[in-house]
Amino acid sequence: MRVMKKIEAVIRKTKFEDVKEALFAADIEWFSYYDVRGEGKRRQEHISQGVMHDTSSIERILLNIVVREKKVERTIEAVRKAAWTGKIGDGRIFIIPVDDTVRIRTGERGDLAIYNAEKEK
Repeated sequence: MRVMKKIEAVIRKTKFEDVKEALFAADIEWFSYYDVRGEGKRRQEHISQGVMHDTSSIERILLNIVVREKKVERTIEAVRKAAWTGKIGDGRIFIIPVDDTVRIRTGERGDLAIYNAEKEK
């Protein structure tokens, strides 16, 4: 069984389409995502269309991506580059070890449960 990692990325909701396209371009076959909210210690207020906002009020998406070890760096770079605005509140990426996974339909385990084996030949 090969080593797998779970990459969790919290990004601005406005950058989701860019990140999604970057992941597909990086040959990431599948990921899940959720609308989330969070709080950070650092804040920056700004005015947009006459309304005062702070960075804690930015809508965010949490991406869950499980990849083989060989795809970790390309996945991180795809997310980082596509999610970047250069402003406070761009988000975070977390890398977490994955011990095992099971494909419910076939019972396949390990990295074969997350990828199409025929595509890897």
